[in-house]
Amino acid sequence: MPGSKKVQETFNSGLNYSQSIIAQYAEHYQLDVPTACKLATGFGGGMGRMGGTCGALTGAYLVLGLEYGSENSTQKDKKDQTYEKIQYFTQKFEQKNGACQCRELLGCDISTAEGFQQAREQGLTKTRCPGFVRDAVDILEDIINKDK
Repeated sequence: MPGSKKVQETFNSGLNYSQSIIAQYAEHYQLDVPTACKLATGFGGGMGRMGGTCGALTGAYLVLGLEYGSENSTQKDKKDQTYEKIQYFTQKFEQKNGACQCRELLGCDISTAEGFQQAREQGLTKTRCPGFVRDAVDILEDIINKDK
């Protein structure tokens, strides 16, 4: 598993956090990195820069789907297992960070021009977000490694 340092390096290259997480796991799941990044593009900035669910979480959710998800409508048990893993992941993340919504984690609403400017001026993606990514990757890897 890649670890949060590698994900942070990928983010620093210009991808959003959702893309950065899925990119580090893609090849393990026989998914090419460009396709993985395309799939995750819209999840950055709390779902299309709307300040919703943090991109670190949505990237981890994508990985959990690759690890546990269903391939068709007959695999209800796999769908249920994936939902359970995502619920557990979310609970752990929220316990560590107090929230899962980008606007709450950053303390400003990046869906507004003012909030986006504030986040940029304060360098929040460089100061606060790395900790959220670290926590997301640690929880993700703990979940997957427990099942191995």
